[in-house]
Amino acid sequence: MCCDEPAGGGTIYPPALMCHPSKIPPMPRILQLASLLILLCPQFTWGEPLKIYPSRIELRGKSSQRILVIQTRAGVDFDVTDEIESVIADENVAGVLDGNRIEARGEGETKLTVKMGDLVSSIPIEVKSFADLSPVSFELDVQPILTSFGCNAGACHGKARGQNGFQLSLLGFDSDFDHNALTKHARGRRVFPAIASESLMLRKATAATPHGGGERFDKDSPQYDTLLRWIAGGTLRRVEDEPKLTSVELYPTSQVLSPSGRQRLLVTAKYSDGTSRDVTDMTSFQSNEAVIVAIDSKGIAKAGNLPGEATLMARYQGFIDTCNIAIPYSSPPPAEYYAKLPKANFIDELVYQKLASLGVSSSQPIDDAKFMRRVYLDLIGRLPSIDEARAFLVDTSAGKRGRLLDTLLKRPEYADHWASKWNDLLRPNPYRVGIKTVFNYDNWIRSSFRENKPYDQFVRELITAKGSAWRKGHSTLFRDRRAPDELTTMVSQLFLGIRLECAKCHHHPFESWSQDDFYSFAAYFAKVGRKGPGLSPPISGGEEIIFNRGTGDVTHPLTGSVLAARPLFELPQDGVATNAGTAVETVDNEDPREALADWMTSKSNPFFAQVMANRVWKEMMGRGIVEPVDDLRVTNPPTNAPLLKALGEYFQKNDYDIKALIRVIAESNVYSLSSLPTENNIGDRQLFSRHYRVRLSAEVLHDAIVDITHVPTSFGAMPEPSRANQIWTHRVGSIFLDTFGRPDPNQDPPCERLEQSTVTQALHLMNSPVLQKKFSSDSGWAKSLSETDLNNKEVAERLYLAIYGRFPSDAERQVVDGWLTREGTERRQATEDLMWALINSPEFFFKD
Repeated sequence: MCCDEPAGGGTIYPPALMCHPSKIPPMPRILQLASLLILLCPQFTWGEPLKIYPSRIELRGKSSQRILVIQTRAGVDFDVTDEIESVIADENVAGVLDGNRIEARGEGETKLTVKMGDLVSSIPIEVKSFADLSPVSFELDVQPILTSFGCNAGACHGKARGQNGFQLSLLGFDSDFDHNALTKHARGRRVFPAIASESLMLRKATAATPHGGGERFDKDSPQYDTLLRWIAGGTLRRVEDEPKLTSVELYPTSQVLSPSGRQRLLVTAKYSDGTSRDVTDMTSFQSNEAVIVAIDSKGIAKAGNLPGEATLMARYQGFIDTCNIAIPYSSPPPAEYYAKLPKANFIDELVYQKLASLGVSSSQPIDDAKFMRRVYLDLIGRLPSIDEARAFLVDTSAGKRGRLLDTLLKRPEYADHWASKWNDLLRPNPYRVGIKTVFNYDNWIRSSFRENKPYDQFVRELITAKGSAWRKGHSTLFRDRRAPDELTTMVSQLFLGIRLECAKCHHHPFESWSQDDFYSFAAYFAKVGRKGPGLSPPISGGEEIIFNRGTGDVTHPLTGSVLAARPLFELPQDGVATNAGTAVETVDNEDPREALADWMTSKSNPFFAQVMANRVWKEMMGRGIVEPVDDLRVTNPPTNAPLLKALGEYFQKNDYDIKALIRVIAESNVYSLSSLPTENNIGDRQLFSRHYRVRLSAEVLHDAIVDITHVPTSFGAMPEPSRANQIWTHRVGSIFLDTFGRPDPNQDPPCERLEQSTVTQALHLMNSPVLQKKFSSDSGWAKSLSETDLNNKEVAERLYLAIYGRFPSDAERQVVDGWLTREGTERRQATEDLMWALINSPEFFFKD
C-alpha cells in the first residue's frame, strides 16, 4: 500500500516511501552524489524554493501548530527551520513561538511568510472558534497528557499493580479503566470539580503536594489548563459527537542527513471528522539505531558520524508511524567501483546496491583457507581434518568451493549441528515435562534435519501434533505449553517473527496488534485436549496424549466475549500482509490448528519464510538482517529490506529447503568477504560490507578441542563417544559448556545463549584442569605427534592445519622450530605447550 497522498487530499513533500519495510528502495545514486556535493559546498543552493510543512495551517480554539521548512538542493531535502525568519501578516490572528510554532491569537485569516536570504515562501493561516472553549474530551485531550508525561508508563502508574495504590492502564490502552480510576477510585479523591484547582491530580502534577514522580508541568502550561477545564467541566467520559483518532502521520517519512546533521520531525493526528492536530509535543519517539541517528523527546533527530540507516518511530495513543533516515559515507568510492565487484547471485546484487546507496565500500574476499574453515564451522559445526584441509588447499581446479558446499551438506554432522539450533528454541526443561518426552522430542527434531524435511512440513507437523509424547516426540510442545495464550506467544514469535506478548495485556506499544488479535489467535489452540496424569515437576514421569477434543474457546479478558479463531492478517495476492484476517469457521470436530498451519505456511505469507531466512542468515553472517531475528515489525525494519524479501522468496520457490537456503548464502561473494575492515567500512555493523566475526558456540568450540586433542569427553546420560552437539538436554552437566554460554537449564524454556566473550571464558581456556588433562593425556594427539618421525616443519604444518585449517607462514614455522628445539625442553611438553597456545588465540575461538 502506498502512502504518497495524505488523508484529506493535498501533497506531502517529500512523497512517502512504501509503508511496508520490504518495499523501501535503496537511496538512488544521484541523491548520494548530490548530498555529498552539498556537504562540501553548503552555500550551494541552486535557488530551490523553500517548502513549508504543513502547506496550510488551520487552528481551532487556542491551539498551536509547529512548522517545518525544507529546502531541496539537487534533489536532497534539508531542514532549514532554524535558519529562516518568520513573519505573520496579522499578529492579532496568530503569532510565532520558539521559532517554529504558530499559535492562535484571535479569530480570522492571515499569512505566514518565511525568508532565508533571497528565498521566500508563504502559506495561509486560518483560526476558527478562537473564543469557543469546547468541552474537553477525556480520550482525545486528557489521556494524551497522561501518556506524554509518563503517568501511565510501565515505571509509574501503568505497571501491573500501579504506583502507591493508583493504577492506570499501560500507555492508556483502556480509556474506560483510566476514567474510572481518576474519577471513581478511592471515592473520587483525585478530582474535585467544585474547586478544580484543588484536585489532587493537579496538585501532585505541579508538585504543590508531594509527588514521587516530581513536578510534571507548571500552572502556566497548556496541559494544566486542559486538565483544569476537564475537571471543572464535570470530568466527562465522552463529549457529544466527539471524533475518533484514526491515525498519525510522521513528517518527513524519509530523509538523507550528513554526519552530525539534524532533522525536526512533526507528528499530526488525524480524526474521523476530517480534522487534524499537531501532537508532536505529546508523542513518544524512539530510534532503532541510536548510534546512527538519535532522537530526543522533542522530535529532533541528530545523526552520528557513522554511515548507515535508522528508523525513527513516533507513537501517539496507540498509533505509530516511522521515518527512515540514511547517513551516506562522506567519501564514497567511485560509481564504477560497485559495478566491478564480483557477483555470484542475487544476494551480491542486493547487498552491493545497499552499499552503493550509502557510499560504503566492500572488504576484500578471503582466501581458500578461511573459506574452508568458515563453511566447515557454519555447515557442519566442526573443523576440517588435517587431510581434508590439505586436500582442499592444494586443489587448483575450478569450482572446488561449490563442490565443498555440496559435500558438507550431505555429511551426517549437518543434522546434529543445525538441529541443535532448533533444540535451543523448542526443547523444554525435562524436570518440567519429563525425561522421556524431552528425549523423544529431541530425536524428532534431529530426525527432521537428517531427512532434510521441508521447513513448512516441519512446522505443520509441530503445530498440529497429536498422540503420545512418548511415541510422537513433537507433541511434547503441547505437553509443555498447556494454555492457548502460552502457545500463542511461542508460535507467533518462532514461526512468524511477530512478538504478541505485549498484546496479551494491552495494545502493543510498537505495533498494531491488539488484545482482540492476541486472543483470536489463541483460539486456534482452544480445542487442544490432553489425556494423562499431567505435569508434576520435578518428575513428571507419566505418559500424556495430545488430541483434538472438539470443543473449547477463548474469551476476551476485558469484555468476556468468546472470540473465534482468526489469523493476524489476510494474505493478499501480492504477498504483503497489512490488515487483520477474518474468523475461521470450523465444525466441532475439526482441528483449528490445521487452518492455522495452512495460513502460516502459505506462500502468500511473507513473515513465515522471511523469519526463517533471517535466522539462517544470522547463523552464517554473524548478524540478522533484522535484529533480534524473531522481531519483524515496521518499527524494527530490516537493514536491507529487498534482500530479506528476496531470501524469503528464494526459500519459498525452493519448497522451503533449508539446505538450499544455506547453500545460496554460502555461494555468494558477500559470504566470502573478509572480516578485516577498510577505512571506509570500519564502522559498519549492519550493511554486510564485511564479515562479522563471532565466537564459536559452546558445543562447536568444545568439539573442536576434542578433535584436536583426540581425547573425547564422557557426558552423563549419553553413550560414548558423543559430541557436545548431540546432547539431548542442557541438564547434562558440563562446566565447559556452561562457561561458554549454553542456555541455562533452569530457564523456561532454556533457549537464551550467552554470545559475548567473557573473562571467565579466557581463564577457562588457559587454566582449566580438564583441558590440561586432554592436552597431556597419554592417549592424546600431543603425545603421539611428539613421538613421530616428523621433522619440526612437518609438525608445524600439521598443528596449523588441524587448529586453524591453513598452512603456517615461514615466520610461524620458525617459531615452532625454535620452541621444539629449545634447550632443556622435552619434545612432548613443548608440543603440548604449542597446542595450548594455539587454541588460546582469537584465530581459533572466533569464526572468521
